[in-house]
Amino acid sequence: MNIVIVGGGAAGFFSAITCAATNKSAKVTIVEKTDKLLSKVRVSGGGRCNVTNACDTLEEFVKHYPRGSELLRTAFKTFSNKDTIAWFNKRSVKLKTEPDGRIFPVSDSSQTIIDCLLSEAAKYQIKIITKFQVQSIKQTPSGFSITSAEQAALTADKIIIASGGYPQIHHYNWLKELGLTIAEPVPSLFTFNIPASPIKALMGVSQLAEVSIKQTSYSYKGPLLITHWGVSGPAVLKLSAFAARDLAIKKYNFDIQINWLGDTPNVSENDLKIVREQHAKKLVRNVIPLGLPKRLWEVFCDQAEVRPFENWAELGNKKLKLLFSFIKKYPLTASGKTTFKEEFVTCGGISLDSINNQTLEALHCPGVYVAGEALDIDGITGGFNFQAAWTTGYIAGLNCASA
Repeated sequence: MNIVIVGGGAAGFFSAITCAATNKSAKVTIVEKTDKLLSKVRVSGGGRCNVTNACDTLEEFVKHYPRGSELLRTAFKTFSNKDTIAWFNKRSVKLKTEPDGRIFPVSDSSQTIIDCLLSEAAKYQIKIITKFQVQSIKQTPSGFSITSAEQAALTADKIIIASGGYPQIHHYNWLKELGLTIAEPVPSLFTFNIPASPIKALMGVSQLAEVSIKQTSYSYKGPLLITHWGVSGPAVLKLSAFAARDLAIKKYNFDIQINWLGDTPNVSENDLKIVREQHAKKLVRNVIPLGLPKRLWEVFCDQAEVRPFENWAELGNKKLKLLFSFIKKYPLTASGKTTFKEEFVTCGGISLDSINNQTLEALHCPGVYVAGEALDIDGITGGFNFQAAWTTGYIAGLNCASA
């Protein structure tokens, strides 16, 4: 059996290795359009490679996928995060779990993961061809003909598409002849630009907060980071993933609201009145309430027109109410986005309606399988996208080589 895997990333290598391990007589080839293999593995997690996540239950795990959770709910029963850990451990790659659940190699180097995958590929004599950009895939009486942009051609009995996500729909044109439906790609995992807000001056301030998109049900709680262009951090990146399609429709112009007390939901305006009573003679600007960052409180005071030497006793109810609204419902207008380079993810790709959810084989083109971000599946940060790559790569490889 001659199997060609399109894409030299995480899903491509994992599906190739699984193919070769499942069917020892299969000839397995990976074709990669660039001259770099496993490039996203290399940069993930700041160069440490966030291999997977330590979520305990299947139900908890699938909540981290804005798209594709139903397919993965079944797929994880075949190959889960625990299977990923066992797979790497068996190959002498020791992993560690950080307090937030992210799992990295003990070496803190993505090269460890790259070396492991390359070693396995070499062990199974998987052929790797770089600088082979697929231009077309055509069915032939005996299988498939794969043509590159340079007009070089390969033949295959079966194919696994693991080419990753593309930012624009025309990049998927080479798949059209296979009868695959493409879900419009839009960016996922991006930060919000807030060019008109005074909090841009607070670059570097971080706070556990709940960020909501106004007039929608989208909301996410987690660390928020103020940058020189707007707001970032896990809360924003994860929110952007779930709201990706709606924000694209809005052309990235929308209103958000921040509750800066993400870990203390039951705080009320009365708590601020208690601060006023307890610190009546102290300056409002010098008593920072409710564990807020000092620089953030100063901006709130400026916006509420609290005088430099105004003490708490002088602070009227109107200003107190305004300050509390800034703490719990701080309004911001986002205008544009900035891609989070290291974790670049696209929402969209080959529609799951085109795929057999059990085997990942194309419904209208037997012999073609799909894995990784080429599918319309994407997760939030924390190792979830790599787990989807390992899982779908394993299932595609297993079924491709077995059938």
